[in-house]
Amino acid sequence: MKIRTASEIAKYFIGASQRRNKPISNLKLQKLLYYAQAWHLVLHERPLFSDDIEAWVHGPVVRQVFREYRTFGWKPIEIDRKSDVTFDIQTVQHLDEVEGVYGKFGGIELERMTHREAPWRDARGTLAPDEPSNRVITHEAMKRFYTAKLNG
Repeated sequence: MKIRTASEIAKYFIGASQRRNKPISNLKLQKLLYYAQAWHLVLHERPLFSDDIEAWVHGPVVRQVFREYRTFGWKPIEIDRKSDVTFDIQTVQHLDEVEGVYGKFGGIELERMTHREAPWRDARGTLAPDEPSNRVITHEAMKRFYTAKLNG
């Protein structure tokens, strides 16, 4: 199975949100990418996408995806929902499950959730709450935390 880019996964989430008429901001998109990667590491024992996730002030962020949609600011992302990317059924099921669990929350709510969880907190370490960071949230940290949550 091909490892995707976070940008490809982002397009899926944006298209799904538009089809459901549930707008998605860049903030919310970033958290969905994070949870999709984390749970994919746990459930499928391999990364969903190749990009790093960084521990930014407002939670986990994939830098490249943030840049792609930064012009929308805090507003909903509005792009053509048609994507040239196709996914295998296992990936679609995974992304739909993540969206089903986490998509009901707003971006700020998801930010608060990630701030309470060890992978983001540990990656930030002793940084001040408003201090910029490009520290990577490791796959190992995500897998360890969410495996424990699953088995909890």
